[in-house]
Amino acid sequence: MPGVDHPPPRVEKRGNVDAFRIVGGRRLEGTLPVSGAKNAALPMMAAALLIPGRSIIHNVPHLRDVVTMHKVLAELGARGGYPNHSFEVDATELTQVQASWDLVRTMRASIYVLGPLLARMGRAKVSLPGGCAWGPRPVDLHLRGMELLGAKVELDHGYIVAEAPAGGLRGAHIAFDISSVGATGNVLMAATLARGTTVIENASREPEIVALADFLIAAGAKIQGQGTTTITIDGVSSLSPVEFDNIPDRIEAGTFIAAAAITGGQVNLVGARPDHLAIVFERFRDMGVRFAIEAQSIQIEAPSRLRATRITTAPYPGFPTDLQAVFLALLSVAEGTGVVTETIYPDRFTHVPELARMGADIVLSDHVATVRGTAQLSGALVTSTDLRASSALVLAGLVAKGETLLHRVYHIDRGYERIEDRLRGVGANIERVSIAGP
Repeated sequence: MPGVDHPPPRVEKRGNVDAFRIVGGRRLEGTLPVSGAKNAALPMMAAALLIPGRSIIHNVPHLRDVVTMHKVLAELGARGGYPNHSFEVDATELTQVQASWDLVRTMRASIYVLGPLLARMGRAKVSLPGGCAWGPRPVDLHLRGMELLGAKVELDHGYIVAEAPAGGLRGAHIAFDISSVGATGNVLMAATLARGTTVIENASREPEIVALADFLIAAGAKIQGQGTTTITIDGVSSLSPVEFDNIPDRIEAGTFIAAAAITGGQVNLVGARPDHLAIVFERFRDMGVRFAIEAQSIQIEAPSRLRATRITTAPYPGFPTDLQAVFLALLSVAEGTGVVTETIYPDRFTHVPELARMGADIVLSDHVATVRGTAQLSGALVTSTDLRASSALVLAGLVAKGETLLHRVYHIDRGYERIEDRLRGVGANIERVSIAGP
């Protein structure tokens, strides 16, 4: 695509792969900036397909998933570039309605193009998505939402094939059985161009959905109730190009707070949104972490050893499932016994055996992990199994005695931009190395 200006993919020698070598024991001190939210940028990029003309989204992180979505949009005929953390896209002329398996299989968020294509082009053919290896995350709610808007939806050899009725999609009352971020976003986008009014009940309240709604409103959509469990969309005939600032990444912010906490550090976090982190702050305070929150920064001061606490994941404004693995790492070295209950994705515990290799004492029973804190983890050879598991293993490596070698860091590259460089900037002993592949 012309105008592309994102960092080139890392070139690895044949048979070699990237890994992180981490030597633990250093206290983190300094300033860490927070990147734009990946989970807000991806649906906004897909939403640009609804808009004829050139739109710009600022504060977009350079990540594998963003590059993948960029390629998906290019495959559909959108033109654009990615300079200086701003994603520019011109979707004036879309040339096809099929998002291929080769791209969609690598990232679940690719399904976000379903609603925009169906609303604007009247038809969509999108491969069933791939992405993280743990647990089922069915697309049934997405498909049901499109059907309620009047679309005919079929599954054909691994593809979702959807077609709008004559005259386009029509507004509907859609009540989700469970609160789904992805399904809420897809229906929200599709409904902007539907005839009549759409009401989404049990809608996701996540800040990323609010950001998506605000992006669409800036483009001319009529939306009310974002941030609540009921969103109302009055369809419009067309949208106009927009320039929009992405929100900060609350999961990255929580991860960096945890990095300071696990090392007993003192870090100044710049660019986060404290209002997106209320319950996360509560759990950190339970563990003994202190905060000084200002308009543009969050000062973090951690004790020499954390205290154990209990967390239960829940849809926003509850505790985010994307920080569950990170807190499991914290509890592994905290004083006392902590408990982690996973209610969103019960199978999201693939990091437990890897943390155990480093000396963590974790007992897993169904969707509940009981963690008895140990005074010292030990460096080990460990393997990333998914994006959030990767961040937990990095944090464990920061505090472990000796050297940790973390394999499959391509997972963490999906969600954290140059995390090794940024952690090294506040004192961590971490480097990316090339090692022999399997």
